[in-house]
Amino acid sequence: MRIAVIGSGNVGGTLGRRWATLGHDVVFGVRDPKRGAAAVKGGAGEGALPDRARVATPAQAVRGDDGWRADVVLVATPWPAVASALSELGPGALDGVVLLDATNPLGPGLRLESGPDGASGAEQVQALAPTARVVKAFNTTGAENMADAAYPGGVPMMPVCGDDAQARQRVMALATLIGFEAVDMGPLMAARYLEPFAMTWIHLAFRQGFGRRFAFGLLRRD
Repeated sequence: MRIAVIGSGNVGGTLGRRWATLGHDVVFGVRDPKRGAAAVKGGAGEGALPDRARVATPAQAVRGDDGWRADVVLVATPWPAVASALSELGPGALDGVVLLDATNPLGPGLRLESGPDGASGAEQVQALAPTARVVKAFNTTGAENMADAAYPGGVPMMPVCGDDAQARQRVMALATLIGFEAVDMGPLMAARYLEPFAMTWIHLAFRQGFGRRFAFGLLRRD
């Protein structure tokens, strides 16, 4: 799979590095590609990139002059930067592409903000990129769990939602690849549940003293 990463902070950097290590081709879209691996966070010591990863401008990460065309575009910028980051990719860049939204619409004081008529952040992303196939995932836990999802008590879950079933399955495969139990949440409207759920992890991690080394799992009875 060919993956573009827009937003190379802890979440984007960690996911992109992991997917490249596990066999996918990844291009990190950064403002200053001359910085190379130094522009990408998320590695152990944030050192050299995996062999199947490289850096380029954001537009080139999605659609390059060399014939590169991303199958999946991960957007992992801070919420206030999402609209400009997508618009800078250029007309038609996201046509038919799986646009993986890993953001949360956070305002001042880590407050979750909704759009018009209660729209989730993911639904607002879909409005910004109407020709893309938006899928919401990787917003409900921290980058540490994306780097290492192994827990002695079970497998952490990763809820995934989006209107396009094929796009959902593609993102679920990426979640499974790095150790999560991918949970199909159905249409993109379910992001209205996933984004508040993310606030539970954030609240426990930063306000209740849990730290970042915990995850949520899905328990079932036969």
